[in-house]
Amino acid sequence: MILRNKTVSQMEQNSTKEATFLLVDDDDISIMAMKRALKKLKIVNRVRVAKDGQDALEILNDAAEAAEGRLPPFIVTLDLNMPRMNGLEFLEAVRADPRLHRLVVFVFTTSDMPDDIQSAYSRNVAGYLVKDNPRETFARALDMLESYSRIVELPA
Repeated sequence: MILRNKTVSQMEQNSTKEATFLLVDDDDISIMAMKRALKKLKIVNRVRVAKDGQDALEILNDAAEAAEGRLPPFIVTLDLNMPRMNGLEFLEAVRADPRLHRLVVFVFTTSDMPDDIQSAYSRNVAGYLVKDNPRETFARALDMLESYSRIVELPA
């Protein structure tokens, strides 16, 4: 569930159902554009940032451990081209981990190469969006994600 304009007490009461956004991207400009788009759309869900796939795995594993082995709802936006562990390597690790394999992942990347698109979808991504103009692309994508989150139940 994506939250718009809720009070802190309302957020705390429903904190087990609201999805946390995990932005996995090494580009600070893309991260800032995504955060601005969230603010502009008045989406107040918790946002976490990881600079590469390895950092993202650590965040997710910590969240699962804190919830006694059960991963709380996350919506991941994933860049493919990152150092240490790129997006496709991250997807491989996530899909191989029984605690993380149901994770909802949307790819946000500059790559429009057919091989990257095919590779991402073969790893069960929920969507693949190309960053043409990061600010505009993120705003449209977040609007879509807000609608998506209202009509689907995320795994808990």
